[in-house]
Amino acid sequence: MANYDVVGNVAIVKFAREDKLKEKKKYAEKFLKEHKAVRTVLEKANKFSGRLRTQATRWLAGEKTKEALYKENGCVFRLNVDSCYFSPRLAAERLEVAKMVKKGENVLVMFGGVAPFAIVIGKHSRAARIVSVELGRECSKYALENVKRNKLTNVEIVQGDVRRKVPLLGKFDRVVMARPNLRDSFLDLGFGAVRKGGVIHYYGFHPLDEREEMISMVQGEALRAGRRIKILRVKKAGEIGTKKYRFRVDLKVS
Repeated sequence: MANYDVVGNVAIVKFAREDKLKEKKKYAEKFLKEHKAVRTVLEKANKFSGRLRTQATRWLAGEKTKEALYKENGCVFRLNVDSCYFSPRLAAERLEVAKMVKKGENVLVMFGGVAPFAIVIGKHSRAARIVSVELGRECSKYALENVKRNKLTNVEIVQGDVRRKVPLLGKFDRVVMARPNLRDSFLDLGFGAVRKGGVIHYYGFHPLDEREEMISMVQGEALRAGRRIKILRVKKAGEIGTKKYRFRVDLKVS
């Protein structure tokens, strides 16, 4: 059976390697009939890759578009599914983080994409300022559009490399490190951007049996940055492969 994700009006389907094109198109046509809100079915042609975590898809049925209009948590997002990394499976995760944000906080979102974390935080908290930093130009263009679409005045979009942009933005009460699955932890930037008493939400990708090694790495990075931390929670935030998980580490910095 094929696996799929639905991003608003677009379904992205991953087929078995041996499936024939004729079988894929038949599946896609059936999918459209059974899912009335979906208007386009695409085949996932490869995994997310590169610094921008982009993917390639092939059109199978319906409208010939790669652009999706997606709704979650009372927010609306437009994006291109090939050029902008986006996971609908993180909807509950985004809302959970948003509900931790306290009134008047300044929040930094690193690797912000089309601004789903920033916008959900903007909608579901009373944060004073939310800054979303994203490397990709096209993602940043969609992020700006999405901020306007959701009528938010406290969300700022910064396009550029986090290593160049984040040190210029000042200090924040909360840092969301919605980082892609890359070797660099970027924790040195997170520790540099958070105020004393602030919170970092760090995302790491590891097999279950490497959970303790991940925690030790976070503690080691804090030591190198000269920051004392208290780990508040380590949570599995989704499976990304066979026995490999996205973890969220919530830590308080002093």
